[in-house]
Amino acid sequence: MKLLVTGGSGFIGSHFIRYMRRRYPHDEIVNMDALTYAGNPDNLLSVENDAGYRFVHADIRDRAAVDRLVGEGVDSIVHFAAESHVDRSIADPAIFVETNVAGTQILLEAARKHGVRRFVQISTDEVYGTLGDAGSFTEHTPLAPNSPYSASKASADLMVRAYRETYGLPVNITRCSNNYGPYQFPEKLIPLMIRHALANKPLPVYGDGMQIRDWLHVEDHCRALDLVIRQASPGEVYNIGGMNERTNLEIVRAILKRLNKPESLIRRVADRPGHDRRYAIDASKIRTELGWRPQHTFEKGLHSTIDWYLANPEWLSRIESGEYLRSRPVLPYLPH
Repeated sequence: MKLLVTGGSGFIGSHFIRYMRRRYPHDEIVNMDALTYAGNPDNLLSVENDAGYRFVHADIRDRAAVDRLVGEGVDSIVHFAAESHVDRSIADPAIFVETNVAGTQILLEAARKHGVRRFVQISTDEVYGTLGDAGSFTEHTPLAPNSPYSASKASADLMVRAYRETYGLPVNITRCSNNYGPYQFPEKLIPLMIRHALANKPLPVYGDGMQIRDWLHVEDHCRALDLVIRQASPGEVYNIGGMNERTNLEIVRAILKRLNKPESLIRRVADRPGHDRRYAIDASKIRTELGWRPQHTFEKGLHSTIDWYLANPEWLSRIESGEYLRSRPVLPYLPH
């Protein structure tokens, strides 16, 4: 199989590429990544010299580049590439529309034109909006996004659906809960709190810290995607969740306890506009139809994640210093 992976130098994409190289060493993977601030070539040093792996520095908004790559002959497209940080979407929504919506449509059109056999859209539970104290998101929950980021992902999901209904493109959509694990960019909650705790800096917690998220280890996510690519029926949507609901404050306290740091480091900050209160995933469909089960308990997964950051200070320091950005080439300017 030949896979085109978009955004493969990011957190989840790089885990997916490393997972697939281990499991299917005879498959070919092309990683198309624009290397924005969250794309880190350091994440794929272990596979960069593999004969079955190729990196292409290109932007999914570049129609000619996308058409050229897909036209080389691709069996499946696994589409991770996205602007993904909610706070950044509040500050600058436009780039989220350009990349997440327009970029997805460009990929879909190339897939339709060149007869790609499967297009997997990697989405998020945030497209469903927020939950009350009870219940979980199912694949039939109406989309009700509350941030520019989640609205852009919901829009992309609808475009993927439209290409299925209009053109018969064999697509799948997966919607995952919050991922965690090694190599996560340190603007996200868990690595941010680890970073601050290690430096004895205040740990900023939005509002009362009682926002609830379901946490999924990134390796469990990759195993689920592998099953979708190889077994799912075209057109199906799958929720992927870890069944690990925790408040943000619980997460922060668990990190401080593991690092033997005082809770006095916690600092409450003004809540984020439109901050969803609770997410919870019902993953029974993928469990029943594809036989997927998460293998990481949250406690062990969090501990191993913290231990990875402790064992890899150079990875974090290259991000903090900006060194990881300095040697990358510059893409041609793409007008808004």
